[in-house]
Amino acid sequence: MQFSEILGQEHIKNHLTRSANLGRIPHAQLFVGPEGCGTLPMAIAYAQYILCNNQNGENSGVNESCNLKFQKIAHPDLHFVYPTVSTDDVKTKPKSIDFIGDWREFIIQNPYGGLFDWYSVLGVQNKQGEIRVDDAQEILKSLALKSYEGGYKIMIIWMADKMNTAASNKLLKLLEEPPEKTVFILISENEEDIIQTIRSRCQVLHFIGLSENVISEALVSRENMEPKLATKIAHQAQGNYSKALHLLLDDSEEFPFEQWFVVWVRAAFRAKKDAGAIADLIQWSEQIAALGRETQKKFLQYCIDIFRQGLMQNYEANDLVYFEPNADFKFKSFAPFVNGNNIHEIFQELSDAIYHIERNGNAKIILTDLSIKLTRLIHKK
Repeated sequence: MQFSEILGQEHIKNHLTRSANLGRIPHAQLFVGPEGCGTLPMAIAYAQYILCNNQNGENSGVNESCNLKFQKIAHPDLHFVYPTVSTDDVKTKPKSIDFIGDWREFIIQNPYGGLFDWYSVLGVQNKQGEIRVDDAQEILKSLALKSYEGGYKIMIIWMADKMNTAASNKLLKLLEEPPEKTVFILISENEEDIIQTIRSRCQVLHFIGLSENVISEALVSRENMEPKLATKIAHQAQGNYSKALHLLLDDSEEFPFEQWFVVWVRAAFRAKKDAGAIADLIQWSEQIAALGRETQKKFLQYCIDIFRQGLMQNYEANDLVYFEPNADFKFKSFAPFVNGNNIHEIFQELSDAIYHIERNGNAKIILTDLSIKLTRLIHKK
């Protein structure tokens, strides 16, 4: 994967290529950015630029064999660590190396994919992905060996905020005394979730969401989409190219978030005058609780986005509104119930629910409590 294939982020491309050309390659860098902005493909392109010595031009043909290895994400001096879970094939102590085949296929097919996309490949169900101490031990083993081609060794740690405490402590020791010609690239969407001692040892680069123009142009050139439709999807994608591809493929039927949200909100509205609607909210909570924890968290984050959209609609910030619901849900009628008096509490309750689910709380109790609170908040004036 080369810099020429990366969407946008020109200032970061220029910084990385310039520093590599000057031989100023930090031993540890942290790429921070929202989902779908290109942190992972940028890290791979940077690794390719260094390992293949592409300073004289990415497509010059001088290092063709090295570049070919990167097309299959199979360069021997490029290593990956990423969150995993136990599966039917790997029942105990899962490590990144156990899923390397799936990981390479995932990158090749969807390099802008997010954590939820990767978890869908793994089939996490009710489990939560994590980078464990066994992964940190594998890092030590991999980097203790000499590089295959006599140059740098590069370790990309994707979603570094998912490292548990034991893994973080072991990695910290390695960052303090890194092996010669070793480069660590940590990637995260949540910088604050990485322990401070690790962050302080990394050069941090902050990525931004992709512009609508960049996304729409990519959809036209790469997906042969009509320009008008590409512009519409780019607006809805909110800087997330992976989301744009999901919208293009219209693959939301597996997890009908909009349908779940509409059922939930309508029951919450009815509950003020009809006590029987509480039973509907409990039934809804049971339905969502039966899903995997990662799906629950993703759905609650979706709810936060829709309430934010409702606030924008209520205050007539139409340029910021991208949500286009099905015809049977009148979004403009819903928007006035989301205002400055309740939006903070709604966000807080949803964020708390995500926090408790992430820490293995009882999902049915959490969602039922959230639903009952919502019946009060949406009627708050």
